Amino acid sequence: MDFRQHTVAELAAAVRSGARPALEMTEASLERIDSLNGTLNAFVAVDEDRARSAASALDERIAAGEDVGPLAGMPIGVKDLENAEGFVTTNGSAVHAEDPPATRDSILVERLKAAGCVVVGKTNTPEFGFKGDTTNPVFGPTRNPWNTDRSPGGSSGGSGAALAAGMVPLATGSDGGGSIRIPGSLCGLSTFKPSLGRIPNRTAPGWLDLSVSGPMTVRTRDAALALDAVVGPDPGDPASLPAQTRPWIDGVDAASLPDRVAWSPTLGYGTVDAEIARVCDAAVATLAEAGIEVVEIDTVIDEDPGLDWARIAGLCNLRSLDDVVGTERWELVDSELRALIDLVQELTDPVTLIKAMDRGFELHQLVAAALEGVDVLLSPTVAGQTGLAGAFGTLNGEPDGNWVQFTYPFNMTGNPAGTVMAGLTDDRMPVGLQVIGPHLADAEVLAAMAGFESALGIEELAPVD
Repeated sequence: MDFRQHTVAELAAAVRSGARPALEMTEASLERIDSLNGTLNAFVAVDEDRARSAASALDERIAAGEDVGPLAGMPIGVKDLENAEGFVTTNGSAVHAEDPPATRDSILVERLKAAGCVVVGKTNTPEFGFKGDTTNPVFGPTRNPWNTDRSPGGSSGGSGAALAAGMVPLATGSDGGGSIRIPGSLCGLSTFKPSLGRIPNRTAPGWLDLSVSGPMTVRTRDAALALDAVVGPDPGDPASLPAQTRPWIDGVDAASLPDRVAWSPTLGYGTVDAEIARVCDAAVATLAEAGIEVVEIDTVIDEDPGLDWARIAGLCNLRSLDDVVGTERWELVDSELRALIDLVQELTDPVTLIKAMDRGFELHQLVAAALEGVDVLLSPTVAGQTGLAGAFGTLNGEPDGNWVQFTYPFNMTGNPAGTVMAGLTDDRMPVGLQVIGPHLADAEVLAAMAGFESALGIEELAPVD
C-alpha cells in the first residue's frame, strides 16, 4: 500500500469499521519500509513484532466494540530525538547508540498511541537535530524520495522522507530552527510547527523555548486531525497551553481562502536562490488570481538573527554533550556539531544567552507589526535548493551553509508556521511556501494552508515505485 494515495481520515475510518484491520495497515507499512528503506534510509530502527502485536491488540478491541480513537490503526514513525517505549533514543549520536531502550513514551507518542496509532520504528535525524540536513555518524544520510542523490532536509528528514515515499501516513517531528518545515518543503509535504506549549514535554525542553514537537503528514487536513488528538495541557509541563476551544479539523474543513496576506520575498535580510524565488513568486501570483489581496512587504526583519539563534541552540547542545566534551568520546560527535559547540564555549560575555533570547522578543514584535491587517505572512520556506544527501543546500548553484535562513526566526518568535508546496524546480524538486500566523493562531494557519493547497492545486508526489 502507498499511504500517499489515501487520507488518514479515510484509512482510520476503515479500521474503526472493521473493513480494513489495523494489522493489515501495519503489514502494508512494514512491506513498504522493507522495499524502500534500503535506498532511502528513512527508518533507523523497526520492530516488526512489537508493531504487529500492537495492531492485533487494536483489532481485538475493535471487535469487542471499543472506540480505539480517531487515528485507529495508523502506522507511525517516531523521530529519533523522541522517546518511544522499547526503542533506543540515539539522538543520531554515537555517544548514545548503545543506550538502553526507552521505558516510557514522550507525551506526543503516548497521545498518538492513545488515539490508535501503531509505532513501527524510529526515523533518522542529524545528531541532536542540529542542522537542516539528515545525516549522522551512526546511521549515515537519509535520501530524498524525489531524487535519491539529494537531501530530504532536516532535522526531521527521516520522517519527511518516510512520508514522501508512502512508508507511513503519519510520523513525528520536532522543530527548533525549521526542522519540521524544512523537510516538509524539500519533500513536497504540508507540515506545520505548532505554537510553543501546544504539545507538552515530559522532560525539560532540549532547546529551551526554540523547539516544539508535532505530527507530520502529507497534507494539512491530516495534520489537523492528528493535532486535535495530541494538543492540550499536561500538569507536569508549566509551559503547556490550555486546550483549544474548537477542533482544528473543523476550521480546516470550513476553510476558505484568506482575504488578505502579506508576502515578503526575503523577509528583509535574506538572499534567495533565483529558481526558488521564481517558483514562490508564481505561487503567490496564483493566490492573487484566486482573489486574495497580496500586500508585499520588503522588510519584516532588518537583520539576520541567525547568530543569536545559533548561540541559543549551540549552548543547548553543549548542555546535552557537556559530559562528553574533552573526553575520548568527543571525536565520536559530528564534526560540524563539535565546531558549533567549540564556538559557543568561546563566549566570554555571561549575558550573551539572555541577549539572544531578548532578540527573540524583539523579533516577535516585528513579526506582529508585519501581521497587522493581514491574515498570515508568506515567505519562501527555505532560501536555497536541496543539496546532495549529507551536504549543504545551494544558492544559485553554490553550496551555502545558511540556505535555510527563513525558518529559524519563527522559532525565536514562537509564531505558528507551516509550509505548503509551491511548485517544482526545473529539475523536479519541490519548493515550499512558508505560512506564518499571529501569536497562537494555529487554527488560522492550518485553515490558510488548506486553502492554499486547494488554490495551488499541486497534486504531484515523489516518483517512487
